[in-house]
Amino acid sequence: MEKGEINFFSENDFVLQKENDFRNWVDQVIESENKYVGDINFIFCDDEYLNDINVKYLSHDTYTDIISFDNSIGNTLHGDIFISIDRVEENSSNFKVDFIEELKRVVIHGVLHFCGYKDKSERDQELMRRKEEEKMKLFHVEQ
Repeated sequence: MEKGEINFFSENDFVLQKENDFRNWVDQVIESENKYVGDINFIFCDDEYLNDINVKYLSHDTYTDIISFDNSIGNTLHGDIFISIDRVEENSSNFKVDFIEELKRVVIHGVLHFCGYKDKSERDQELMRRKEEEKMKLFHVEQ
């Protein structure tokens, strides 16, 4: 099976540092869930950009940190993950965590949705949080 690509795009001035480290990590997380990497696009944007998507496609007029569109086929993960850098910055401040740690949590949250994890019920949210913690530990920066 031909492996897909993990891509990072920006609709604002945000530049993801250590892109290859993020790519390798996402790849590792997907493998750890016994899934395959298809084409996955991460699109970094601002609040207004993501709110427009939220209104247009989900009929929600609220700010959010992430919206994921899952186009997976079987166990091969495909899709687009839109992340508001504005929300990540505010959440990192509110939760008193490093910006990159919060960004990693949001990135992997989207990937976990593609793996089949939900977050609508309290029980699903607890499992999602446990999975986020577990997968965050897999992130390693290449020296």
